[in-house]
Amino acid sequence: MLFAVAMDRVQTGLDRLSVRPEHVEEFLEDADATDVHNLANDGLPAALDELRSRRPRIEIEPDDAVSTRAS
Repeated sequence: MLFAVAMDRVQTGLDRLSVRPEHVEEFLEDADATDVHNLANDGLPAALDELRSRRPRIEIEPDDAVSTRAS
């Protein structure tokens, strides 16, 4: 159990270091006040995950996916 907690802390540190410029740009384009609050409290990876989870998902119909691949 202690090992799992320690590895979680290591992973959190690595996540904070693995922010690419594209992630920052994506966040800044779509962020609102809630996202900025999440950024201040949890760091960019967590705030970006939260932002992405609130976006509407675009569903692709199976027929559209097949016809797109065929052309």
